[in-house]
Amino acid sequence: MNYKEAWQYLDDLQFHKIKLGLDSMNRFLAKVGNPHKTLRCVHVGGTNGKGSVSMNLLTLLDGAGYRVGLFTSPHLSSVRERFRIGASYISEEKFAEFASRIQAVLAGDPITYFEFTTALAMLWFAEEGVDLAIFEVGLGGRLDATNVITPLVAVITNVSMDHEAYLGTTLAEVAGEKAGIIKKDIPLVTGVSADDSLQVVEARCQELAVPMYLLGRDFSCVAEDNGTWQYRGRRRSLDHLQCGMKGAYQQGNSGLALATLELLEPHGFVVGDDVIRGSLSEVHWPGRLESLEITGDDGVAVRYLLDGAHNPAGMDSLLASLAEYEYHRLICVWGAMADKDIGTTLNTVAPRCDVLILTRPDSERSALPLALQAKLDSNFAGEVVVEETVAQALMRAQGMASSADLILVAGSLYLVGACRLQLVGELVDER
Repeated sequence: MNYKEAWQYLDDLQFHKIKLGLDSMNRFLAKVGNPHKTLRCVHVGGTNGKGSVSMNLLTLLDGAGYRVGLFTSPHLSSVRERFRIGASYISEEKFAEFASRIQAVLAGDPITYFEFTTALAMLWFAEEGVDLAIFEVGLGGRLDATNVITPLVAVITNVSMDHEAYLGTTLAEVAGEKAGIIKKDIPLVTGVSADDSLQVVEARCQELAVPMYLLGRDFSCVAEDNGTWQYRGRRRSLDHLQCGMKGAYQQGNSGLALATLELLEPHGFVVGDDVIRGSLSEVHWPGRLESLEITGDDGVAVRYLLDGAHNPAGMDSLLASLAEYEYHRLICVWGAMADKDIGTTLNTVAPRCDVLILTRPDSERSALPLALQAKLDSNFAGEVVVEETVAQALMRAQGMASSADLILVAGSLYLVGACRLQLVGELVDER
């Protein structure tokens, strides 16, 4: 297969619905030599912040000269975004090569989209001989396809309600699924809050004799007066740190990455203080509180804020971060997946918006704009606009906005990806 054919083959796998479980993944990997068993890994799970912690780790270790592979999901506009080594994404040629190999080995056996991409990442990282591979959990943890690995360190960023149809309807049930990545004797770094989730995670660690390092207890991130922050860990203390990513909550994500680095040191991964200071300020994760400024044909520079917040905890963090921005009016382009808690998230952001433009990204899971409107509180005082396509929604927002306004794009990473593609093009190059 060439790249286009490989991409189409993978895209067709989306019709195979989400299937949690490790049996088919283990069977397939055994047929291709168990590449994951040759890799030294870090496993990153949790509800929010997984990608940010993973990107922090990649940037820090890359700054110290290590070759580090990173597998994340979902992507914004190109599937190649899910696979990178350092700053380089997988090439079209390599993607096609490994996709063809997987297709041949499968010989018609069923596999899901996420199992396919996870296996492809493992094969590529193994062939490239990376020093370390970072795997972000896709859904849950216990039965996620990435959970076939045995990492050097595991991370659970936090636990909040999301994907209730698959993970459970209580915080304890969701935490139980997230805690499924905890493995005997493998240290865990976590930022879970002092609620039912902490009790579940602690109990699992005790059961498996796992050392647990908890944010706020075993290491800390404390804000300083001038917008910088300090890290206090087991082996290292650093002052006057700066995050490259926006949002005060990113200090906690960076702190989780630094605590993970401390646990990687005995395995030979050493990152100096100067590298940490420089690298933290360079961390960039597109579509997560990402600021853009686009000058239109009329010469007016319009400001955008793109954020993939899609669950209640993510929306709370987004709204807290909005306080850092100055604007006259907030114009929000909003879309969401139909299987999400649409009412809660939409009505969390709506009171802050002067204009709400409801639309949908091109996905079979997307909620229809009129369905979103039906979930909106009747006392919303702002203007509501319904646009059927992302392009129409952006055009409407741009036409309404002045240079003093802020256009917020939120509700789904799929929407953010579609808007970002319209505004600035592909994240990956065309190779």
